[in-house]
Parts: sequence; structure tokens; C-alpha cells
Amino acid sequence: MFLRLLLCCLVLFTAGGAWAQQGGAAAGVDTDAIAANPGGDWLSYGKSYREQRYSPLKAINRDTVDKLGLAWSFDTDFNRGLEGTPLVVDGVMYVTGNWSVVYALDARSGELLWKYDPEVPREWAKMACCDVVNRGVALYEGKIFVGTLDARLIALDADTGDKLWSTQTADIDKYPYTITGAPRAAKGLVFIGNGGAEYGVRGFVAAYDVDTGEQVWKFYTVPGNPADGFENDAMRRAAETWTGEWWKFGGGGTVWDSIVYDPELDQLYIGVGNGSPWNHRVRSPEGGDNLYLSSIVALDPDTGEYLWHYQETPAETWDYTATQPIMLADMEVDGESRKVIWHAPKNGFFFVIDRESGELISADPFARINWATHYDMETGRPVETDIARFPEQAELIRPSSIGAHNWHPMAFSPDTGYVYIPTMESLYQYVDDENFEFQWGHWNFGVDPEQPGVPDPVLSQFLIRKMTEGHLLAWDPVARAPAWKIQHPLTWNGGVLATAGRLVFQGTSDERLLAVADDSGDIVWSYPTRAGIMAPPVSYEVDGEQYLTVLVGWGGGFGLMGGMSRDHAPPPSRVLTFKLGGEASLPENPPLQIHEPPPRLTEDEEVLSRGRNLYHRYCSACHGQDAVSGGGVPDLRHLPRVFHDNFNAIVLDGIMKKAGMVGFDDVLSEEDAYAIHAYILDRANLDKEWREQPAWWQSVKTWFYDLLSSLIAWIS
Repeated sequence: MFLRLLLCCLVLFTAGGAWAQQGGAAAGVDTDAIAANPGGDWLSYGKSYREQRYSPLKAINRDTVDKLGLAWSFDTDFNRGLEGTPLVVDGVMYVTGNWSVVYALDARSGELLWKYDPEVPREWAKMACCDVVNRGVALYEGKIFVGTLDARLIALDADTGDKLWSTQTADIDKYPYTITGAPRAAKGLVFIGNGGAEYGVRGFVAAYDVDTGEQVWKFYTVPGNPADGFENDAMRRAAETWTGEWWKFGGGGTVWDSIVYDPELDQLYIGVGNGSPWNHRVRSPEGGDNLYLSSIVALDPDTGEYLWHYQETPAETWDYTATQPIMLADMEVDGESRKVIWHAPKNGFFFVIDRESGELISADPFARINWATHYDMETGRPVETDIARFPEQAELIRPSSIGAHNWHPMAFSPDTGYVYIPTMESLYQYVDDENFEFQWGHWNFGVDPEQPGVPDPVLSQFLIRKMTEGHLLAWDPVARAPAWKIQHPLTWNGGVLATAGRLVFQGTSDERLLAVADDSGDIVWSYPTRAGIMAPPVSYEVDGEQYLTVLVGWGGGFGLMGGMSRDHAPPPSRVLTFKLGGEASLPENPPLQIHEPPPRLTEDEEVLSRGRNLYHRYCSACHGQDAVSGGGVPDLRHLPRVFHDNFNAIVLDGIMKKAGMVGFDDVLSEEDAYAIHAYILDRANLDKEWREQPAWWQSVKTWFYDLLSSLIAWIS
């Protein structure tokens, strides 16, 4: 009996010691630890404060990668898009899923250690422009920090998941703010911005005490109503670059993603978003650059005081945000070593900016563009083309509002000197919205959101896939030119990881995880992930063994609204972890559920045209271009009959708001709902008619549409 009791105590002591050791490791993550960038752990969003996403681990390399296999997988609670970067310290992984849920996993096995659900009200999904996603947590001094979709910042105990404090960062009773970005932590503070520019908010970034959650400082990115006074000189100067009554539209400028601390210069850099509304002529009718939209702004991290800025897209009018990942580097410029920022924002230019002063060093196009020809190095401003601001008619502008590069993280390898960018090629038709009326809590573009369509939904699918392309680009920032690129079948592919194993890893929209040679772009390994990937991979080491992890689940802004169909239902969104010799496997995907639609409501072209316009104004952000869903939310063409029978109760009255589908009776009438329903049923019946055609005719038509779409894309 005594020996049994002694043995039990020994087991408990050993287990407790191991857990305490893990807790101690998390507690030791501070500013110095993140700056030191230990090779075996992944302590911050971009690995270190430089955000270069380079792992020095090299057990997985070109000679061994063919032995790389799945070690374990973990299914989250939902099946929508995942965008997060996992953090790993001493064998524990912290990831976020849909609805801002946080999971702590054993990094060796995928076993769930704890889960925290902030219970975001599902109806708040209406205020999220780009899915109910979250890009990750911050880890600092034993605490996990997560921003929630309903604009809370929450601190959790890293060992237990217990909530330590929660702060409402914005007044969501008045304003439609959201948070999808990952917080950053340094110097005893945690920094977070927000989203919601299209919905009519005024952007800001704020710092909170890591121990108490109390706000230490707040910096607005655009000026408010001059009659109320200005918070600081930076806002007073910015107001001189705005005209009209911009504050009635919120102004925009949300810091919805990139926030980077520079321990060498003790500066905080933020990427500022687009204007509200998009159209410069609407929000600032007499012109002006509209600071600090589409800018990188440097702040004092202790006080939030303005230090300098560089505006990448003055007077932005295309949704060209500067919120894309900011990377810190040192490089030689004209024989002199400079501390720089590398930045590849939506507007299609790769910027090198002096991070001490904000001086523009260079700006070169890394994708096809037609809104500007180059940057004038004396003024630091773009030289715009005649069509850029669509002055008289609709114009197809490159890049589109999704950008040449969006939030998907890029990576840098010191072994090659290349920056690896998940690049996109796309067009968007910009034209003034003649019927624009500002509406709180709804999309406010000021440009017509309805894009040109074609009667045949199959041709529409081909056109979307051909005219919105994606590739992985290796960019040489010294030569200021591409080194190589890999063309992908689809757009909206995943973020990137570079490793000392001389490999670059990227997930793709067409459901693969790739390893490519860092110097040539040759694909050396591929794994079928059974769902599209947006998130960036990370690599870490536990017990001397190297692992590779990526979050799998396709959605996000383009994933929802892009209108790209799948041949299967989305599986649970997953965490996939690989190691050499891994032998785990994934289950087959669930079949696509297609319910036969009711008959068309009408064939009146005027009603259908109105329905299409209203659908693209209020519905397409979630349910997809031309009523084609990417799978994360229901495809309205394939709904069971009961949804059509209760269409007005759902769309107008909001009887499904607890599931995330709110009512739109504040902006839609019964006549409007009828037109939208008629359009959806027309698309549903067109889809049914296609599926009922003989296989040989489908093949012929597919071949012809593929050829036609390729020709149109080439001409465009």
C-alpha cells in the first residue's frame, strides 16, 4: 500500500513538474525572448519582431522532404476559413479558429489541452467584411491575448485557458467595429487595431497593459470632426488633407492587420487601411491626400505619439490598403547599410522604406498594374494613369480591390536574399455609384459593387478562375526584380514559410501543401490537404524533432465573395502537422449536398436585373459572386425547399440571426426581397439545367468556355 501511494505521488510530481516547466516557458516569453528569435519555438506572429517568417531548422530539407508525412491533425469546431498563425513554445501550440475560439494543443500529438470560446454573438458576422476569421494570438509573460470579432481584447492564462481579463476596445453599440488581426506584445503592452472601414468607422490602434487590460494610449489614423477638436498635432495636420464632411462617413483607415514593433529603434509601425467609403470623390469631394489612409505610420510604442509616416497610395480610391505584412530588414543601399521596411501592399508596388525616417528608397511593381506607371522618387508619389480614377466611365483597374498581395504573410530567406510573396493578378470594374447613399453597418463603397456578369453561370466560373490568378513570387529586393515565380491554378493562396532546409512552403487554394526549392521555385514535394489553404505554415522543434504545421480551411474575403465553387462540401477546418516519417491520414471529404430548386419566380428581365444588383450589394460578400458559394456559407442555389418557403422571414425578419444570418429589413423592402429571391432561383435553375445536360455536351461546352476565358483573360 505504501509503495503504491509512493508511486502515485511520484507520477503526480513528475507530471506536475512537466506542466510547470511548460508554464515556466510561456511565462518567460517577453520582449527579449521574442527579439532573440529562438529557432525551435515560434513565439510571435511573424516568428520574431522582424516578421521575416524564416525558420533556422533544417532537418526537413531537399534531401529528406520526400519522407515528410502527416504526423497528426486536429479538427476545429467549424468548417469556414482559417487564417491563423500557430504559436509554439516548449511543446504547446496555441491556435485560433472561427469565431475567435482559441485552442491549446500538444504540439507533439495534437491532443487538446484546453479551449476558450469567447462566445461571439453570431449576428455580429454581418459586420465582418471578410469572414469570421482570426489570424492568431499573442503570447507574453504567461498570457495568451486574442482579439475577438466583436472587438474585445482578452487575456488568458497560457497554462489553463482561464480568462484573466477582457477589455471592450470599441463602442460596438454605436459603431460596427471588428477584430480579426493578431495582437502584438512588447514592453509590457499589447497592441491591437480593428476592422470595419466599409461599414463607417474611424480607424485607430491602441495599447493595453498586459497585466490589467487598461488602455495606455490610443492613436486615431484619420481625423474626426474638426468641431470637436483634435486629439493631437498629427490629427490636426491630417485634417488639412481632407475636404467636405468626411467624419460623417467615419473616414476608415482601420489598422486591421499589420502591427510591428522594432526593438532596435524602439518604434511601432502600423499599416493603415482604406477610406470610408472607398470612392475618394464621395468622402473628400474637393480632393486631398486623406492622411493617414494607405500609409505606414511610425509611433512611439510607450505613448502612441506620432513619429513619421509614408503614404503609399495618396487619395486612395480603390481599397488599396497598406495593412499587408510589414517586414523589417537591413540592406545595403548605394554602398550604405540601411535599416528598412519591406512592404508589398495591395497596390502592386514593392516598397523599400527607411524605417528610421520614413524616406522612400524604392518602389517597383511586382504584379501587373494599370493604375500607375511608377513612383516619382523626388516627390515619393505615384504617377497615375489617365484611367486610374475612372473619371468619366467604368474602367477595369489592375489590381482589383483584393490587391496584388493581401493579408497572406510573405517570407524572407537569408540564404537566397529573396522575399517570397503570395501574389495575385486580378481586375475590378470601378465606376461611380450613382445611387450611393451612406448606410451605417452596411458596405459603403461609393463605387458600384456589381461587377459585369454573363448569362451562363458556367462561363462565369471559368472567367473568375482565369481573370483572378495567383502565383508564388520570389522577389529580389536588391536587384528590384523577380527571381522566379510558380503559377497556381487558382488565386487566394496561402501565406509562406522559408526554412534553412532551403525550402519554401505554401498552401494553395486547390487543396495542396507545397515545398519548393528556395532558389529555383522547383516543386519538390506536395501533399493533398482536402481543403484549400490561406494560412501560413510554421515550423518548430520538440524533443529534437522538427515539425511543420499549417491551418487548413478556405474562406476569407475572396473565399466568400469570389464565387468559386467546389466539388465537395467543406470538411472541418483543421490543424495539420507534419514530420519526417509521419504516417497519419485524412478522411475523405463529405459529399456536396445539392437540393433541387423550386421553379423560377419570374423571367422578367427587369426584376432579375434589379435582383442581381441588390444581391451583389447586400448578399455577395458572404454568398458569392453570381450566387456561387465557396462553401464556407450555404450556396443559395442548393438550399432545401424550406429556406425558399421562409425566404422573407430569413432575409427581412432575421429569424436565423443566431446562426449569423441577420435580417435586412432596415434597407430592403418586400419588393426588394422578391427581386433577390427571383435572381437566386434563376441562378439555381440555370445550375440545374447545366447538371441535366448530357456528359458529352458538358465536355464540349467546358472545353470551349475554357478556351474563351483564356482568350479574354489574355486580352485583359
